[in-house]
This record gives sequence, C-alpha cells and structure tokens, in this order.
Amino acid sequence: MRLAYLYSRYPVLSQTFCDMEMLELERRGYDLLIGSVHPPLTSLRHEHLARLRAPIYYAPPAPIMRLWERKMKEIGRWPAALIARHEHKYGPDFKAALRARNASYFAELFTRRGVEHCHVHFANRAAHTALFLKEMSGLPFSVTAHGQDFMTDLGQDDLLREICAAAEFVAAETNYSRDLLRQRCPDSAAKIHRVYNGLDLSQLSPPPPVVRPPGPITILSIGRLVPFKGFEILLAACAQLAQRGIDFRCQIVGDGPLRDKLESVIAEARLQDRVTLCGSFSQAEVFARLQTCDIFALACVVDAAGASDVFPTVIMEAMAYARPVVSTTLAGIPESVVEGETGFLVPPGDAAGFATALEKLALDPAQRQRFGEAGRKRMETEFSVAQTIDPLAELLHAKPDTSPSKQPAPLGKTAYLIEEWPNEERSPLEAELRALRTLNVPHIAYVLRPPPCEIPASARDLALDFIYLPDAIVLEAEWQVQQATVRELEATWANQSPRRSSELFLAQARAALALRSLFQHERIVHLHATDSQTLHCALILEKLLGLSVSVTLEENPSGSEALLASALARCAGGRTTDRALLARRDGDFLFDQNADNPVWKGVGRWLGGKTKIESTGRLSFWEEWTRRLTAWMQSS
Repeated sequence: MRLAYLYSRYPVLSQTFCDMEMLELERRGYDLLIGSVHPPLTSLRHEHLARLRAPIYYAPPAPIMRLWERKMKEIGRWPAALIARHEHKYGPDFKAALRARNASYFAELFTRRGVEHCHVHFANRAAHTALFLKEMSGLPFSVTAHGQDFMTDLGQDDLLREICAAAEFVAAETNYSRDLLRQRCPDSAAKIHRVYNGLDLSQLSPPPPVVRPPGPITILSIGRLVPFKGFEILLAACAQLAQRGIDFRCQIVGDGPLRDKLESVIAEARLQDRVTLCGSFSQAEVFARLQTCDIFALACVVDAAGASDVFPTVIMEAMAYARPVVSTTLAGIPESVVEGETGFLVPPGDAAGFATALEKLALDPAQRQRFGEAGRKRMETEFSVAQTIDPLAELLHAKPDTSPSKQPAPLGKTAYLIEEWPNEERSPLEAELRALRTLNVPHIAYVLRPPPCEIPASARDLALDFIYLPDAIVLEAEWQVQQATVRELEATWANQSPRRSSELFLAQARAALALRSLFQHERIVHLHATDSQTLHCALILEKLLGLSVSVTLEENPSGSEALLASALARCAGGRTTDRALLARRDGDFLFDQNADNPVWKGVGRWLGGKTKIESTGRLSFWEEWTRRLTAWMQSS
C-alpha cells in the first residue's frame, strides 16, 4: 500500500512518535511518501531519521504555489464553494484559501505518485488542509489527534467536527484524548479509536546495573521551554530540595521562548550551581542523558490558553531506559506512569508535592531501581511500537503486498539540473523541455534556486513539473547528518588539481546531498547538467549514485580550461557550440543547433505557443538528442 503522511511542518524534534510510527509501517511493507507544507525550523536531526526510506516533498516556493491554484481553477478542481463556506463559517483567521492552495500541490503530487491513502498527524492546520486535498483529489484521509492540537490549536469545534466527519477514521493517542474527542464530535464517535504511540525498544536498551558512585543525584527533564511543560514548577521544586539539603543536579534539555525567563528564575533562586539549561540535543545525546540520570522529571501543567501535554513520549523513553519518573496526574500521563509502581504522580502545579516526590526517590536508591525495572517491563508489555501499531494498521483497511512485484520495474528517468529558472539567458531551455515532452522522454527537471516573484506566462505549464531544491535549513540538515559523506567529498575536492572555488564546491555539494534521496526514489539513472555551473553538482551526484552525466555547455562556460577539461572527461557526452571541442571529443558531443540559432533565441517562445511541434523547429535535432539521452539511460 502506498501511504502518504501530510504534515504542516516536518521534521520536528519533539515529534519522534511520528517517526517511530512511520518506521514501523515501512518495516511492515508499506510504501511511504511524506509531504510537508513548511520546512523545519532547525537543522538538527535525530539519528533515527537516517533509517526512514520515505522521500520528503516540501511545498514549492510561493510563485509556484500560485500557479497550482491557477491550474486547479482552469481544470475545474478548485474547491471554491468549500472555501467560501469555510470563510463565511469560520472567518479569515482559518485561511481557507491558503489551505486549499497548499492542498492543490499535494493533491497532484500524491495522485501522480499513486498514493492510496493520506494520514495526518495533528487535528489542526494539516488536517484542515487534508479536507481540501480530499475535495480536489478524492483521496481518503485519516487523522491522529493528540491533545493540544484539537483542544487549543485548532480553535474551532465546528471545524473539528467537520474534519472528523470527512476522515475515514480518527486515531487518538490516549483513552483521555479519545474520550474528549468523542464528547466534542459525537456524530463521529464510532470512528474515533485509541492508538497509543509506541517505542522501538530495540533502540532503547537500559544500561547494565552498576554500583553508583557517591555524588549528587541527577534529575533530568526534557521538553520545549514552553509554559505547559511546567519548568517553572520544576525550578520551584528544585529550590525546595536545596532548602531541604538534598544534594542534586538538575539538567533541563530543550529550548524555546521561556529560556530567558527560566534563566532569571534560576538566578533569583540561586540555583546556578545546581540547575543547567542545556539547550536542544540530538536524539543520541538525549538518550545518553536518559541512560545516566537518576530520576526523570516532567512537571506538566495546563497553560493560560488551556494547552497541555497529553502523552509525553519522553516519559516513555525514560521508562524504557529503566528510569523512575516523577510527573503529574494530567491528561493521559497516568496511562503510561503507574503511581507508586513506575514513578510518582502529583497534581499539576503542586511544587511542594513535586519536591517531596523527588526527595523520596533521591533518598531511596532501592526504590529508584524498583520503579525503573517496573517501568521498563511496562514498556515491553504495553508500549512497544510493534504492538501499538496494530490498531492503526487495521484501521487502514488494507494489508500491504510484500510479495515480489509481478509488474515490470519502472523505467529509469533523466534528471535535468537547472541552476536558475526562468532565466533569459537560457530561454531555449523551455523549447528543449517541451521537445522532451513531445518525444516522450522520461525526465524530471530540478531547479537549484528559488524562482522570481512571477513566472512568465509562456512557461507556467513547465513550472508545475519542476522540483525546486528545499530551503537552506533542509540543505544544512542534510549536510550535518551526512558527515561521513561530507568528509569524503571534501577530501576529494581538496585533492583535485585544478579545483573549483570553495564557495562553489560547498553550494553544489549541499545541493547534491539534498537531491540524492529524491533521485533514488524517482529512479534517476542519467543526469543532464544544463550548463557548466550545474555540471559540478552533477559530478558529485555521479560519484554518490553512479549515474551517467551529460552537459550542455553555454557559450562562455565558467571556470578555467583545465577545470572544464577535467569535468568533461567524466561526462558520457553532451552538446556544445564549440567546434574545437567537438573535434576533440570524437563524436560523443553533439553540435548544439538550439543554442547556435540566433533567430530562435528571439522568437522561440512565440513559436512554442503557435506550432503543434513544441521544439526548436528542428525536430530531427531533438530526435537525435533524445536518442542519445535514451542510450545513456539504458546503459546506466
């Protein structure tokens, strides 16, 4: 089964439960695709994401999204009536037209990729977008609701009821949130089911028991620095522990808008020597802290807006590492922590009670061990993702076919790598891409730079087929998580003579790393660089993926002759107007009639719109060019 996950923003550091769910579905044979309306806000990535095979598609830049809206209107699929009804019923703050515009891109993407069902985490903006996606494509969707999303973030119970009514089913992460949802959406109660978040316990092994050396007790807390995490309550409890003479150190891992305020509280309480705000960590670093702490604490509360945690994954991770837990009786927390068995639970906001619970565990190592062992056993019997995923798999109504496919393998494609588009200096490229369409050459165009504010009318149809490189945060994340590959690429670059500038190398290498997984998913077998600039990126991808490479050389290629000669030696062929180069390359380069025709440069766009053959008018030239592309694809 091909299943799409749609997120408002992905990945998010605090939402590891989404990753665990998708990884388990992939293990069971589901073919996943991830769509994200917005890019992440940080380049930090958890290590487990390297195991996720699903490609991530981000919504393209705003000018392209406006073209998707235009196209949906032209073909009669724009949900004008639904938008009007939502604007009238829910008001402008719910941005119905924007949600529909975002949905238009993913409706086309998911349909083209053969997606059979779309699942959405969080009953808020992403779920609202899924309503419009279904309206435009007919694609069924489902939702996992958590707590804060439908209790406060969505902010409109009538819209929540509409989302639940349109969904195939709704999963709620706890009994608590399931019951709340059923109360708010009584007409959909039968389709609202509890589906616990689960953990991959094979990645969470408790440390072997050791004799603890003397020293202060380590209290660990992890979460975004936002009001409903209760860090101010935890700091008040720490102040009381200090007054009671308990020798402890408290580490708070995470970042957020309350950082400055918490630093002030720590200073006022004179806790600088005892409490540390550690900032955000990768998952490996978080797990290392969980393995070595003595007590895990999370003082969850309800904030002024009514938001709260419902079922914090980090509590379950602490229990998986056999750590005793101190938390609160809020929402679904008692469904994971058993009072007096795996930890202590106190009423939300009770700093004195929280301090007493921490003090009991700090003074009783035997009880810490008992609670920790019981917590690990509870995770094994109740919250392994291999078990918790079962209800979700059943609700999807289809068993994935894991038998060998009897269908022929899909044909490989050529990737066209374009530095910037539209570009007046590369105007004949439009005709080339239209010729590839006419001659049925399987290809995808990838553009490295974002487009200008508006796309010329003559090229709007092409723009909808392009894939634009993700934003700088995504590129930086890929760079950071692929350090072994980065070091190898840097060493190769450093040992080259001649070599590209460091600025060009870093820009093109970052682009190549971001494109690698997309190329693998799209079965790219040949790569065509549309100029000497993108040739450098193409050759990095050739090294990473073993692709064959060709190039179109512009009239005045960038770089020295020696550098260009070195790059061309690795190409299967290409096109050029340089007759001296043609003589040296012994037939593997084609004379570029497209670029050599000055008349075409002036009237090509007009002809492209007026003639039935969408090419330069020299169809035999394009037939020869596509014959070569096909041969390179077949030989890869």
